[in-house]
Formats: sequence, structure tokens, C-alpha cells
Amino acid sequence: MGRLDGKVAIVTGASSGMGEAITKRFAKEGATVLAIARRKEKLQGVIDEITAQGGKAVAVSGDVTNQADVENVVKTAVEQYGKLDIVVNNAGLMDNMAPVERIPDEMFDNVIDVNLKGPFRMFRAAIPAMLKNPDNPKYPAGFGKGAFVTVASVGGLRGAISGPAYTASKHGVVGLAKNVAFMYAKKGIRSNIIAPGGVATEMAAAMTGWDPEGVGICTSGNAECNPRTGAPGEIAELALFLASDESSLINGATVTADAGWCAQ
Repeated sequence: MGRLDGKVAIVTGASSGMGEAITKRFAKEGATVLAIARRKEKLQGVIDEITAQGGKAVAVSGDVTNQADVENVVKTAVEQYGKLDIVVNNAGLMDNMAPVERIPDEMFDNVIDVNLKGPFRMFRAAIPAMLKNPDNPKYPAGFGKGAFVTVASVGGLRGAISGPAYTASKHGVVGLAKNVAFMYAKKGIRSNIIAPGGVATEMAAAMTGWDPEGVGICTSGNAECNPRTGAPGEIAELALFLASDESSLINGATVTADAGWCAQ
């Protein structure tokens, strides 16, 4: 029996990296996963791999910066599968690590739109659907209606790791996810945060146009303290736990997954 048997989940940014790993892991544990991302062909490749192994997953092409796309994936979950149990806010965008004096409005706005307003849109669309779920027999009456897992960053806990737009967006989304945890705790919805350290993802590898000064400031005496880079699958294991009924009493928590980087 899978740890997510019978659950219906949405994972954003599911075409690569941590989102891909989370989508595959959830499907392996019995969830029906609606995977949303902008890159249609790459996303479909993830779905094809899952279904070839007997898992249940569907591709929903969309962008978390588009409210209609967010509403569509929630509507699809409810209309096709009868409910929505889990949402993983994973879609993310980096800046170029330039000091704030050299960050243009467009870059700042784009990062905020994906990293902070994307989860905001998903919370707003998904919560009404979750509130309609029946009580979960594994929880006390009125609880266990839904779970959010938001992938933030250790850059959302400290100011010395990332660029200004990324740092602001991740600090913001940590606060947003905690507010949801508090506001909806008595209504049966949980909201937890993962703060990864360095993780080997396609997004990081493909990033170009780094600002040399910003990179130098953020890495000098800092990156050297990072014990190691994580793998997307390691984040997927943590997301699985926080989405499952095994973490029923955990709500509003921020779990760092950084190999001890922030323990310095």
C-alpha cells in the first residue's frame, strides 16, 4: 500500500528538477498527480515515464503567473478526480544575483510573480476545493482536509545566500505559507515549507548572465561552508513525508534540507 494511496495532488514546476522528482515519487506512492509546467514536451515526457511504470499522472500545461491556468488545474482535479488533497508549490525562478542597485524592475517583478505570487494564486484557488473534502478518518474530526508543501529556499531564511529578488521572494513565500497554516489550522488544512540548500537542478545549471560581483559576495566565505549539494530525489522524500498523513501534527513548519549549511 502506497503512502499516498487515493490522494489527488497538484505539483507545480513539474517538468524538471525537484518538481519532476516529487511528481514521480508521489505517483510511485499511489497518488494521482496533476503536473503543471510551462514546457509541454518535457512535462509530457515525465508523465509518459510515470504511466509506463503503472503510475497515475496527467500533464496540465500552464503557468503559475496566469490565474486562469492555476484555476484550471484545480478545476481539472476536482472535476476529473473528485477532489484535491495535496498541492506542492514548487515552480521557481532565480535572479542573476546582482546587488539591488543593478536589479531592473522587470527582473524583480518576474521573480516575485513566479516565486511569491504563484503560490499565492495556488493557495487562493486550491483552499476552497480542499475545504469541501470530507473529514479524514486518520485525523480528529474536522481535520485532514488538505496539505500544502511549499518549496522555498535557505535563501528565504537568510540574507547572505541569494540575489535580492530571489531572497525577497523566498522570505515572502515562507511567511505566506506560515500564514496559511495559521489561518486554516482549525479548518483542517496544513501548510509546511521546505527550505533546500544547494540542489543540483536544471534551473541552476541553465542560468546565465550571473553578476560577477553579486556571485562573489554571496559565495565568499559562504558557499565554502556548504557541506554538499543535494539531489532532487532527496527533496522529494521530504515532500512526500510532509504531504502524507504521517506528518499529521506538523503544520506551519519550515524544514531545512541543506546538509547542515545553515547550522554554521
